[in-house]
Amino acid sequence: MSESTDKHKEIAKARGPVAIAIVTISDTRTPETDTNFHYLKPEIEAMGHTVAGYRIIKDEPAQVNVALEEMVNTPAQIVIFNGGTGIAPRDTTFDVLSRKLEKTMPGFGELFRMLSYDEVGAAAMLSRATAGTYRKKVVISTPGSPNAVQVAWTKLIKPELEHLAWEVAR
Repeated sequence: MSESTDKHKEIAKARGPVAIAIVTISDTRTPETDTNFHYLKPEIEAMGHTVAGYRIIKDEPAQVNVALEEMVNTPAQIVIFNGGTGIAPRDTTFDVLSRKLEKTMPGFGELFRMLSYDEVGAAAMLSRATAGTYRKKVVISTPGSPNAVQVAWTKLIKPELEHLAWEVAR
């Protein structure tokens, strides 16, 4: 890492806990069966951060839009959407979020697909994982498979969590 990146991370970590919201997009999951929430919540809390909001919604454009607006109006600094990033007609999460993002972070999707290639091969190209900022919040959208959420969390989000929250707020 560069000296400036190290310094940024040090400053960001000193700012304290990061508030994170989680939105699961699924036609079948319930709060009891939402494996991604049950994975992310203890991961977030183990780092000393908090879950500031949680919703399960259907992959309907209006519901995605409402969930985004609700979550950016909570104390959450980072909103993680999981599900609805594929190319099937029913997958609309990317379409809604991509129209709302004020600044995109193309590297997130690029890195996610690169990491996914090691897991699923050429099928990684079907993912429309994305990230960016909206109303001074970081919005991240991953596929809904538990493996995809774990890869995104461990390899991309977790290592930069405090840094992301600090950058978007400064």
